[in-house]
Amino acid sequence: MKYQRFEQLPVWNAGIKLAAGIYSLTDQAAFRRRYSLRDQIERAAVSVSNNIAEGFDRGTNQELLMFLYIARGSAGEVRSMLCLLERIPGFGDLESGIRDLRSQAESVSRQLGAWIQSLRNSSLKGQRYVTEKVKAGEQMRRKRQEFLETLKRVKQGAPYPEAER
Repeated sequence: MKYQRFEQLPVWNAGIKLAAGIYSLTDQAAFRRRYSLRDQIERAAVSVSNNIAEGFDRGTNQELLMFLYIARGSAGEVRSMLCLLERIPGFGDLESGIRDLRSQAESVSRQLGAWIQSLRNSSLKGQRYVTEKVKAGEQMRRKRQEFLETLKRVKQGAPYPEAER
């Protein structure tokens, strides 16, 4: 499936869910006098989905990669701050919620890491560079690859694909 809008991306949706969870957490009484801690974790959480969105809408894989790395770094920052919350007094009542949010942040980091790897291994430069000529070339490359795979199977004694029908 090819995504047309960042709102369709599973990792963006996971980032939004993480940010909403962080806002629910920071709405608790334990954060009332810890303004800088609250502000920092909220800003880091919002940064995850915002950087995914901005990178996606830039139109080049190079820019998308840069923003995905930033988003992944922000997810790491959220995880780090959640680890801190587990270790400082006053947040014991929130332990279960903190643990769940840490798990969500880890999932977002893994998803971003996988996407980053696939982009780094891609020969495409990004949506901004996809012209009709590029699309035609990509279609020819796929057809060539399919032909070579069929040829390999035939050489190994498999029947022609038409004969299998």
